[in-house]
Amino acid sequence: MTLKKIWNISYYIIMLSLIGYFVYAKGWFGSSINSITPAQAHEIIANDTNITLLDVRTPSEFNSGHIKDAVLIPVDELERNLNQLDKTKKVVVYCRSGNRSLSASRILQDNGFVPLNVEDGINGWNSNGYEVVR
Repeated sequence: MTLKKIWNISYYIIMLSLIGYFVYAKGWFGSSINSITPAQAHEIIANDTNITLLDVRTPSEFNSGHIKDAVLIPVDELERNLNQLDKTKKVVVYCRSGNRSLSASRILQDNGFVPLNVEDGINGWNSNGYEVVR
């Protein structure tokens, strides 16, 4: 096998690995996390008392506007603060666009919680015209 063939094979392996990681990170494949639309989240928040609404953004993002009654635990602090959440409640998780909340949902699921990831995060919430508080 020539050096050029080895480089070509290496290139394709790396590219497929990156694509696979991206697909997994977006939750499109290999994820058992339940995702909900902002409209479904709005309905659940309005009608289900057995939930915790979790914002996993930064404190400055949270202060710029968040969903009423949301609990702030930034995703990078979530594992250290799981004791603040009730495992008997479903956890509606959101961030800015849905990526960090998917990561947070995986952490929650791995620790015995029932997460519901809000697709498109607060951006989707805002696009639907739902209320935020500051």
